[in-house]
Amino acid sequence: MQHTNNHLIERLPKGVQKRFLALCEPFELVLSTELSVRGALLTHAYFPITGFISLVIDIETHPPLEVGMVGAESMLGSELVLALANTPWRALVQGAGSCWRIETKTLRQAMDDMPALESLVQRSLLIRLHQQALASACERFHPIGQRLARWLLMSQDRAHADHFHVTQEFISLMLGVRRVGVTQAASDLQKEGLIQYTRGELKVLDRTGLEAKACSCYEADKLLHDTLMKAKT
Repeated sequence: MQHTNNHLIERLPKGVQKRFLALCEPFELVLSTELSVRGALLTHAYFPITGFISLVIDIETHPPLEVGMVGAESMLGSELVLALANTPWRALVQGAGSCWRIETKTLRQAMDDMPALESLVQRSLLIRLHQQALASACERFHPIGQRLARWLLMSQDRAHADHFHVTQEFISLMLGVRRVGVTQAASDLQKEGLIQYTRGELKVLDRTGLEAKACSCYEADKLLHDTLMKAKT
């Protein structure tokens, strides 16, 4: 793990980056592992290198719903910049991989010692809040097929591959819909030659076609991230 490959860490000045990484430890992201539990104190922050993490809300009498996705472009634990250590969601490893991990107390001290790090974590939190607002609107107004196409594109972006492991049960959990709805939507994408899905293994066959099928929230989400990350503070 000699290269960080986490985009947030790579944005730090070289000297700050070196100091910060000296405080971190390499950590493997194991598929389906819960990194945080709703209402529990965060013990660590995570900066994915490969693999990705879903933020999942549990609502009484309703299926769980994904409200955010964290890959190499971001971090899990940005709310610690507000001195908060409790979260309203579960953080679930959706794609196996590796990351840098740092203890909560150590990260807070590092932000006090390194203003550039604190500024970057603040920006990461702002982006996530905007993206979660967009995700809420998407879940409310867009049909399952468009949302599935968007979710697959987001997963592919973070998997850095055209194929990855995912079950229909997991997708239904992420989208907050019944499995039968996911089955039909995935079948439609297969019939159009956009994806291939067999026994939990999904392959994107036509990325351009999948982008055309996805709702506008996919491009809006990327634009939002790029705009806020480049904005002057």
